[in-house]
Amino acid sequence: MSKIKIFNDPIYGLVSYPYEFIYELIDHPYFQRLRRIQQLGMSSIVYPGATHSRFHHALGALHLCDKLIINLKSKGVDITTEEHEATLIAILLHDVGHGPYSHALEGEIIAVHHEDLTLQIMRKLNEEFHGRLDMAIRIFTKGYPKAFLSEMISGQVDVDRMDYLSRDSFYTGVAEGIIGYDRIIKMMNVYEGALVIEQKGIHSIEKFLLSRHFMYHQVYMHKTALAADHMLKMFLKEYKEELKSSTPPTFESSLIRLINENITLDSDQQIEAFLNIDDSDVITLIKSCQNSSNRILQILSQGLLNRRIFGITQQGKPLEKIEIDAIIREGSIKCGIDERFFVKMLNFGSEGSAMYEAKDEIKILLKKPTRTVTFRAESRLNWDQGNESLFFATYPKEMLAKQ
Repeated sequence: MSKIKIFNDPIYGLVSYPYEFIYELIDHPYFQRLRRIQQLGMSSIVYPGATHSRFHHALGALHLCDKLIINLKSKGVDITTEEHEATLIAILLHDVGHGPYSHALEGEIIAVHHEDLTLQIMRKLNEEFHGRLDMAIRIFTKGYPKAFLSEMISGQVDVDRMDYLSRDSFYTGVAEGIIGYDRIIKMMNVYEGALVIEQKGIHSIEKFLLSRHFMYHQVYMHKTALAADHMLKMFLKEYKEELKSSTPPTFESSLIRLINENITLDSDQQIEAFLNIDDSDVITLIKSCQNSSNRILQILSQGLLNRRIFGITQQGKPLEKIEIDAIIREGSIKCGIDERFFVKMLNFGSEGSAMYEAKDEIKILLKKPTRTVTFRAESRLNWDQGNESLFFATYPKEMLAKQ
């Protein structure tokens, strides 16, 4: 009996995939776990509809990758059946290493980047499936001779970005993020072994970059969602400190064990522990701390559960001492707490919004003569203006916890 099924995707409609092995991987517990990992961290605090998962995104990116390969084949690009399947496997699993709340808790539960985790999980699956993922791993790690296959998955204009911009704009309702993914895919080609955009697709690429810029500022770096993300990080850091000085819990979950140990993920047991956690474990831990004797944990847990989000100050340069002193003085008075305690909940950070990455320039295939130029040379816009860094401080606006 064929394992091929039809999925009803809210963005692309009815979709299916050409290889039965893809469905085996979709059904695997490692991939099913992505149903329980939020795509946009704490962004649903601001955009109520933004509750979609990494599972949604991976299936969408898989669909776009299949469309792109079919388009390239129609233009005479040499892609074998084995390469087609391997590239689809690589994009399907490209986010399997994400932990709870995705980028919001990147590096907080364990000090390992999600791409490194993804690679370890892919290798573990490769052992289980007796080497079936060999080529997919080489494509994922950019070690395969046909570099354009890797560029489809991770590049300046890749199917990963095309899907998350389309999906995130749909679920948040931010129309500025909508892109013409169909036209971009149709305008893609391969020249001298590299993925290129045909000249008539320049306007679609300009729109793609502008959409990414708008989504960064309206969604990914929205000040309230950013403050909530950092409250979540602060909660885990404070809980980790609390574990050092308190009696260990009678029931030690995989999450508590991971944040209480110096995890390197160098054993199957540690990887299994990581694969056993998702957003629900974090929420359960937060709920358990609503009446904690640790006042900071009380404030953070109650704030996260009841949408009492910290205030945030953002600007284009690091905050100066006089600005920090003003935040501490005014904030502690407003909250009715000692300045020393207020400082314990004051958090600083910075976020970047790279609109266009010069190190990985988009190549445009000109009609006459047949050659490529970089998108920067062809564009009428100065894309560097969209590459910004925001410096911020988050701090409590009110006190929820018991005095």
